[in-house]
Order: sequence, then C-alpha cells, then structure tokens
Amino acid sequence: MVNQERMLNEFFELVRIPCHTGQEREIADLLKQKLRALGASSIKEDNAGDAIGGNAGNLVATFAPTMEGLPTIAFTAHMDSVEPCAGIEPVLNDGVITSAGDTILGGDDKSGVAAILEGLRLMKEQQLPHGKIVIIFCIAEEGGLRGSKHIDTSLTQGIDYGFVMDSSGAPGEIVNSAPGQNAIRATMKGRRSHAGVAPEDGINAIVMMGTALARMPYGRIDEETTANIGFIDGGIATNIVADECRLQAEARSRNADKLQAQTDAMVAALKSVESEFPGGHAEVEVVQVYRPYTIAEDHPSIRLAKRAAEKAGLTATVKGTGGGSDANNFNLHSFPAVVLATGMSKVHTVDEFLLEAHLYQTGEWVYRILEEVLHTAGH
Repeated sequence: MVNQERMLNEFFELVRIPCHTGQEREIADLLKQKLRALGASSIKEDNAGDAIGGNAGNLVATFAPTMEGLPTIAFTAHMDSVEPCAGIEPVLNDGVITSAGDTILGGDDKSGVAAILEGLRLMKEQQLPHGKIVIIFCIAEEGGLRGSKHIDTSLTQGIDYGFVMDSSGAPGEIVNSAPGQNAIRATMKGRRSHAGVAPEDGINAIVMMGTALARMPYGRIDEETTANIGFIDGGIATNIVADECRLQAEARSRNADKLQAQTDAMVAALKSVESEFPGGHAEVEVVQVYRPYTIAEDHPSIRLAKRAAEKAGLTATVKGTGGGSDANNFNLHSFPAVVLATGMSKVHTVDEFLLEAHLYQTGEWVYRILEEVLHTAGH
C-alpha cells in the first residue's frame, strides 16, 4: 500500500531541514508546496509566529470534500524540533533509521509530518472519496506548545475530531489522556555580606532554596502526577553570602485537582522558609503552560482509529501519557483530539531512532483512517 521508497526519501528530506523552534520558515515553505501539489483547496498561515517572536506561523490547509455527509477530520503534526537539529544526516541500517552524527534524528515530529503527507498521497492515488480534511502543521510545539496555543482558532472550528501524529510508541497506540503542566519560577531573596568578615550579617539565599527543596514533593507523585526541579542557580563567589537564588520547576498531572494540589504544595514549600530566615523573601510565580485533557475511550475518533489500526495490521491500544502535545490546546479551544503514536524512540536525544517499518505503518494508518471514515458513514 505505502510507497516505501517515496516515503523514506521524503522523511529524509524533511529531517535534513533545520527547524529550530521559532525558526520554521524553511520547512513551512516546503510544506506549503507539498500541500499545494496534493490538491489543498486553501493553505493559510496564521500570525502565531509574531506572537512568539518566530519567523513562521502555523499552517492550516483544507482539502475540500468530494462527498457529502462525512465528518470533518483533522490531522496535525508540528514542524519544529529540539536542538541539536542542524546538519542532521539520516542513515538506514538494518531497518533502523538514526542520525549519522551528533544530532537528533528529528522523528519528533517529522515522522508525523511524513505520515500525513503519505496518507494524503494514497488517498489521491486511490481516488478515495472524502469529507472535508484539515491539515495543521504547528510551529513551536517544543518547549510549551506555543504554536497551537496562539493558533488562529477561526481556522480550526467545525472540525468533528482530530488526530495529532506525535507520540513515541509503536503505531497502533492511541493516547486519550495527557497531563496539564504548571511552570513554577521562584527567586529567593536574601542579604549579601562578606562571608569571611561578617557572615552573620547575611541571609544566604542558596541555603533558603535548599531548605525549601528538602521539603518539596517531587518526582513520581502518583500514577497521574509528576513534578520536577529543572534549573537552579545563584550566588557570585565563595566569599560572598549569596543574596539571590533562582529556580525553575514544573508540576504535571492528568487530573486538574491533583495538578493544583501539587502546585500548591511546591509553592508552600518555597514560601515556608520565610519564617525561618527573617529578612529573607521568596518570590514565586506560577504559569499555566497547558491544561490536561481526557477523551473517553468510546469517543468516535478512538473507535475510528482502532478500526483503522486493525485494518493496517496493527495492534490497537489506548493509554494515557505523561507528556503534553498540541492535542492539549486543540481540546481546549478547537476540537476533540487524540494523539497517535508514530514509532519515534528516544526522542530529544542524540540516540533517537525510528524503525523503518514503523514509518511505513504510520503512513498506512493515516490512509486507513481516511478509508474507515468512508466505510463508517455507510458509503
């Protein structure tokens, strides 16, 4: 079914293009050309890039329906990659695709992009009737889902359900639940003094932070909730009592109440040291990065994806995840969306790899979803 040589070559073409977050102009222009060649009736680029200081916006392409009475569905993936993504040279050895050098591979998320493009080509070649199809390629998914957060939602309404091609795991895996995330930024304010001459005159902000961290819950909290301390710095020199120490942390949970409780506990730990260090102060800021979502397992989109997976010879499973994706934002402001696994493995590392078979299976899965929409409607 899938044209394997074509799909492999296109995947290699896509990952070779540098696409740092906020610098997606080159890949966006290429995808416009590809979508136009595939017959998109409209291709629009929004102004999300301006909102985040990037050089490109989200792409929203529409394929006009060729048959009435079918639901409108969306396929989405993101265009950006984490560092290091410049100079990627993909190689295929014994059915495994890796990077040849000290870079990521870029399967996150070019495996999703390639699958969508191949599914559309198969639809065109098979002359498969279809309803309205919306293709969304987002910017700035990495580091906070900022592209989909700032997407022009006038372009994403009227969609019955969507499939976000952006998850590790074997094709066939469907993610129906993902956590929300709160970012926690804190600065301990102490008082500077000479560490050798008058240490008693100082208030050590680093010690304040350490005291707070010692009583802060973090790591795996429960099956739905995690927390992490990601960054800490402070101080100037060993002979100066540090008057400032900064921290960046996060809390995640698939349960909104648990997310709030975990965030509150972390903030309370940070603020608790003020009474123990008179004159010291904890400045704490909480920013909601994205909200959690859960799609019921009997939702039409999940039933459709499961049937399509089985038609493609895949084992369909439904699960929750600990990571966010553009689906978090689409579920919030646009349409019900689930995430489909594309086979990418060890993402965000230079050890990233993708099984060649998984690449082709994901492309067929996209096509089978389009085919199953037609069959489900009784045509």
